[in-house]
Amino acid sequence: MNQSGANQYKQMAVKTANRGQVLIMLYEGAIQHVKRAILAIDKKDIAAKGVSIGKAHDIINELLNTLDFEVGGQVAIDLERLYNFITEQFVKANFENSKDPLVHVQKILETLLSGWKEAVEQVNKGIAKI
Repeated sequence: MNQSGANQYKQMAVKTANRGQVLIMLYEGAIQHVKRAILAIDKKDIAAKGVSIGKAHDIINELLNTLDFEVGGQVAIDLERLYNFITEQFVKANFENSKDPLVHVQKILETLLSGWKEAVEQVNKGIAKI
C-alpha cells in the first residue's frame, strides 16, 4: 500500500471508529511519537526529537481538553493531573535532551492504554459504560 493509500486508510479508520476506539488510537499515537522521540535522542537528531515530542504533546493536549469533569469526577481530575505531569516531562525531555522523562511517560501511557483497552472491551461486551 502506498503512502497515500495508507493515509486514506487511517482517515477512514478514525472516521468510522467509536469513542473508545478513538481514545485507544490517541494513546497508541502518543506512545508511537514518544518512542520516536527517544530514538531521535539516541541518534542526536534534535529536529526529529522536537517534532515527535510536539506531536505527542498535541495528543495529550487533546486528551486533556476532552476530559468531562461532570461525568468523570475523580477519574477526570486524576487524569488531568497525570496529563499535566506528562506535559511537564515533555518539556523536561526537550529542554534537557534527555530520554529518561520520555521513558517514564511511555510507561505511564502504556499503563493507561492497557486500562482503557480493558474498559472499552467491557463496554463492547455491555458490562460497563465509558
